[in-house]
Amino acid sequence: MARRVRAKGIDGFVAIGGGSASDTAKAVCLLAAEGGRLADHAVRFTPPATLVAPPLRAPKLPIVALPGTASGAEVTPSLGVRDEEGAKLLLTDFQLAARLVLIDPAATLDIPAALMCATGMNGLAHCIEGLYSRERSPLAETIGLDAIGRFFTALPAVHRQPHDPHARAALLYAAHLSGLVLINARTCLHHAVCHAIGAVTGVGHGAANAVMLPHSVAFNAEEAAAPLARAAAALPGGGTGAGELVSALRWLQTAAGVPTRLRDIGVPADALDRIAAKSLRERGLFYNPRPVADASPLRALLEAAF
Repeated sequence: MARRVRAKGIDGFVAIGGGSASDTAKAVCLLAAEGGRLADHAVRFTPPATLVAPPLRAPKLPIVALPGTASGAEVTPSLGVRDEEGAKLLLTDFQLAARLVLIDPAATLDIPAALMCATGMNGLAHCIEGLYSRERSPLAETIGLDAIGRFFTALPAVHRQPHDPHARAALLYAAHLSGLVLINARTCLHHAVCHAIGAVTGVGHGAANAVMLPHSVAFNAEEAAAPLARAAAALPGGGTGAGELVSALRWLQTAAGVPTRLRDIGVPADALDRIAAKSLRERGLFYNPRPVADASPLRALLEAAF
């Protein structure tokens, strides 16, 4: 497809849909500009702390996005794609973020509320990880704290009233803010594990996020106590400490009607070891506040969520 773009003189892309549509547009855009294979341009992480990000300097064609889910992917500068061996390739270039985003809640009314809410948990995870990522700016926290409260209000509303365009508008706005967080921060262990879940089992990224988020926050509770306390304070009604945030996330899983166990989204028990091993080579571990040197704590995290 990238060769066709160059041959026909295409001057831009329109991505309509969720994260997969946005990431496909970004991937074609990147290859049309840089050439080669996606694997040539992917970020490479070697545990415990070596990260290599190839420079991507060629000018990129513009992308216009009409989001169909609540992940905020259209706003972010990154994309993820599975290679032939099932490994998740991650690529980042700020030129890949959509130049224009058109948010139309009415256009999402045919999208099942369950999918909107699961992808919204992904957006919420962007905001929480943006608070404690080892690479972040103060702007990430400012936006993220605002969006966290919005997600906690909008997700249950979409679940209760799946055809209400106002509820969907509130969720899409929160998702848009979550994408802005990732322009100013990097994701951490939570997304690393969710990427590996998808790579090993084919489970959707939103569903993996919905299940894993309370467990990932609890995993980082000690090392990220201060930013997680600020996240708890941003909840509707307020809160104190990482423990209250974890409890609130468990409440939100029920209120938003999203899955709560890995077994319920099709992850088999015999896949946990492979997921843990694959997570260990994900770049998110580089940015995580709690260091991870081997697969054993990741295996325990997955077991708790199973």
